[in-house]
Amino acid sequence: MQKLKIRGGKPLRGSVRISGAKNAALPILCAAILSAETLTLKNVPQLNDIGTMLKLLKQMGISAHREGETVVLNAANLTNPAAPYELVKTMRASILALGPLLARFGKARVSLPGGCAIGARPVDLHIKGLEAMGATITIEGGDIHASVFKLKGAHIFMDIVTVTGTENLMMAATLADGTTVLENAAREPEVVDLAECLIKMGANISGHGSDVITVKGVASLHKAEYAVMPDRIETGTFLAAVTAIGGDVRVTNAAPRTLDVVIEKLREAGAVITSTDDEIHIVSNTRPKAVNLRTAPYPAFPTDMQAQFIALNTIAEGTAIVTETIFENRFMHVQELVRLGAKIDIEGNTAIVKGAQKLTGATVMATDLRASACLVIAGLVAEGETIIDRIYHLDRGYDHIEKKLVALGVDIERID
Repeated sequence: MQKLKIRGGKPLRGSVRISGAKNAALPILCAAILSAETLTLKNVPQLNDIGTMLKLLKQMGISAHREGETVVLNAANLTNPAAPYELVKTMRASILALGPLLARFGKARVSLPGGCAIGARPVDLHIKGLEAMGATITIEGGDIHASVFKLKGAHIFMDIVTVTGTENLMMAATLADGTTVLENAAREPEVVDLAECLIKMGANISGHGSDVITVKGVASLHKAEYAVMPDRIETGTFLAAVTAIGGDVRVTNAAPRTLDVVIEKLREAGAVITSTDDEIHIVSNTRPKAVNLRTAPYPAFPTDMQAQFIALNTIAEGTAIVTETIFENRFMHVQELVRLGAKIDIEGNTAIVKGAQKLTGATVMATDLRASACLVIAGLVAEGETIIDRIYHLDRGYDHIEKKLVALGVDIERID
């Protein structure tokens, strides 16, 4: 099992290029199911989750060829409308195949996603929405069995904001008879990116980016070429790292407008940040100030940046209150940070972080994707050597992060 070894204490200097967004690329890959024509995707990140999704699509009978950051997909010969457990168990995003399969083929069998370390993420809203569009759905032996002669447009109100639920139902609605209205829809930039790709494929979608999305069904979707948006969470992770350890970094191939609340919080912590349409320049020369935050659906503070900000707050001046409202188990990184000398108390869904003068290197264990990024930031600021175990979590969502950090002057290496 691979680990990361970090010798902390060095400011970050130079330039880093952001990869395509994992959380946009995964549903967009599933969009290929909706058409018999070729979908060419650019700026696709090289991540374990992307590899798993491509395996899933290939076992369905989809042609998928990758060269660098470009992936070419063709679902003309899709013969197996199923997502088996052996692939679904490693990546919950596999549920995103359900809506497209049902819309184009009228049937699907998708294994229920397994448990998740950071909390339950039920798929009942996906199922209710598809049933409202006329599908018959049963759950047998841990699999979702869905069938329909033809999906019908429907007015669907989602009880809670769900990103993957919005994406699944939006894709399903593109080929349904009539108009579908999704109320209380997710507004995340990744949802918008999927909608823009679907529109390029010939879908009729409006309202994406708001909480009411309207989809008018069309007979078929056609070939398209689309570039996946930059990863706002990878961007935020590098910005938080610079704020924590100090330095002067240009972040390129970024999308600053998707990170307004994160950038504002980093400025509150003391970073000096300027940006253009696709680049961010950050300078941090002083010990950061503690920043309070509360996670909530977009455009509020993203849950996927909570752990990185806790790492930043561990060495900040003052005390920070961090409240997590999305996932019930998303403080598992706290005990690992305490091993490095962090002063953190947990009260329910709130972490109280008292900034320490320093952290000290130790061996720690990643428990999930964003927790692993948090431990990398902590390792950058800690004195001495930090070993991070179970970095397969990191490889699910960060494209060669250690190589990018080496280019910024970090003493970091991947070891077996």
